[in-house]
Amino acid sequence: MRIIIVSGLSGSGKTIALQTLEDLEYYCVDNLPFNLILPLIQEILTTTDILPPAVAVGIDARNFIDELHRFPATLKALRAASDLSVEVIFLQADDEALLKRYNETRRRHPLNLGSTPLQETIYQERRLLEPIVKCADIIIDTSDTNIYQLRELLRERLQNTPREAMSLLFESFGFKNGVPSDADFVFDVRCLPNPHWELQLRHLNGLDKLVIEFLESHSDVINMVNDLCQFLENWLVKFEASERSYLTVSIGCTGGQHRSVFIAEMLARHFSENREFVMVRHREIKSEQ
Repeated sequence: MRIIIVSGLSGSGKTIALQTLEDLEYYCVDNLPFNLILPLIQEILTTTDILPPAVAVGIDARNFIDELHRFPATLKALRAASDLSVEVIFLQADDEALLKRYNETRRRHPLNLGSTPLQETIYQERRLLEPIVKCADIIIDTSDTNIYQLRELLRERLQNTPREAMSLLFESFGFKNGVPSDADFVFDVRCLPNPHWELQLRHLNGLDKLVIEFLESHSDVINMVNDLCQFLENWLVKFEASERSYLTVSIGCTGGQHRSVFIAEMLARHFSENREFVMVRHREIKSEQ
């Protein structure tokens, strides 16, 4: 049975993640002390006639502090149980995004009893959840992600993806907005010719035909794509051999509109030829939703 442990900072989208998994017919339980996960699974296996495709369990900082420190050992015991495939997803966001969300919703932070400033409470929660972050198979930063994008990302990465297959995500971004905190590899392509300085291309992005033609006309761009493909071809097998479930490759240019978008698309296209679970995401190109 597949077990997904969903954790994260309050306000980062954990509830949305669990709702998305529930839509995918996962059996979901929120805010469960994680030392009760194994008894829960045993109960499902022994008393349910029709087993769910997977079970998702939400865990947050409201667990007892001593239990949070024991998370790595408890996770190891879970993974040692026969017929259980356990993955950990952790959602986070930067302080600015979390503060904005709490101000907009006027909700109280679940760890805030009223005597501590909100920013200090967020810091304390980060500290409490460190043992879970260190064990996470995938970390998703939702600072610049709306609920629709988060739902789509989770569907793409989890739906029909077998545990033994590694999910590969190519993500473009702009350095001016910060490096994605969930990246496993970060490649800087700001040395390449910049379509931004061509007035007829400035308002377009790396998905548009004119920008693609401009970048394809430069040998440095093609050499960069080929070199990145070769590097990743050599090392992806090493990550797969270590039973890695998810890998995020982030490509950055100045604004995240032209060069990084084009390179991410080219890499995704290349690896999709021989891999089933390849995705591409453009952080700075906002969804219409």
